[in-house]
Amino acid sequence: MIRTALFAAALALAACTPGQEAKEETAPVANNSVAAPSPGDVDVHITQEQNGQTVNVGVNQRFAIELVGVPTAGYVWAPKTVPAFITPAGEASGNTTQAQSQPGFTGGNHWEVTMFTATAAGSGEIVMEQRRPWEANEPANQTFRVTIHAQ
Repeated sequence: MIRTALFAAALALAACTPGQEAKEETAPVANNSVAAPSPGDVDVHITQEQNGQTVNVGVNQRFAIELVGVPTAGYVWAPKTVPAFITPAGEASGNTTQAQSQPGFTGGNHWEVTMFTATAAGSGEIVMEQRRPWEANEPANQTFRVTIHAQ
């Protein structure tokens, strides 16, 4: 199978006339990565780089915590603690690389996006844990913390 793919690639390159390069069908994305699949109405995007930080949001503003997980191995992100002034507002997941959309690709990391809305003014910490749900008595594989300040 690999030989067939290499042969097909060699034929495609040989078909190009001198000075002509093979063109990609889709626009290239940095490092073959894919953006987190947050809906367009999400105003604030919180990423792994903001672990331990404070993020300001507006009251009634939808925001998303965008983390990379390994759900194919059973490890999923889920809220452990959420302040009372914040309500869940949906979830989304998707590939982290373009290669994951190719036939035959299995496993790998995936985006896990958890959305929330601040329903009142307040300040409090959201704690997200990555774990296998059936291993509830085991320690979390990873923990993500962010303080939300809603005004």
